[in-house]
Amino acid sequence: MARALRVLVLVMGWACVAIGLLHVTLGNAAIPGATDAGPTVDSLGRFLGATFAGYGLAWLWAARQRPIPARAVRLLAGVFLLGGVSRLASLAVHGWPHGFQIALTVIELALPPVYFWLADADERSARPGEEAAAPAAR
Repeated sequence: MARALRVLVLVMGWACVAIGLLHVTLGNAAIPGATDAGPTVDSLGRFLGATFAGYGLAWLWAARQRPIPARAVRLLAGVFLLGGVSRLASLAVHGWPHGFQIALTVIELALPPVYFWLADADERSARPGEEAAAPAAR
C-alpha cells in the first residue's frame, strides 16, 4: 500500500506540473473549446496554470518526505476534490462543457477517495512493530 501511495503521489505531482506548464505555455489553446475565449480567459488560464504547476510541486514535495505525510495527502486530495465539485457547480449553472472537461470531472471526483484511503499507508509502514504484526494478521 505504501508503494502504491508513493507512485500515485509522484504521478499526480508530475502530471499537475506538466498540465500547469502546458496551460502557462499555450493559454487558451490548452483549453478544449476555449481557443476563441479572448485575452481575459487566456490571462486567467495562464495564471491558474502556474498555480496548478505549484500544486503539482506540493505533491512532489509530499512524495519526497519519509514517510509521506498523511495530512498533506489528505489536504492535497481535498483540494483536488474541491476542483471536481466546482466543475459540478459549473455544470449545474451553465450546462455541459466540452467532453474532455467531463472526463476530467470524473477523475477529480474518483481519485480523492483513493488518496484518502491510502493517505496513511506510508506512515503506518514506518511505525515500529506494525510490520511484524501485519503478517500475523493475514
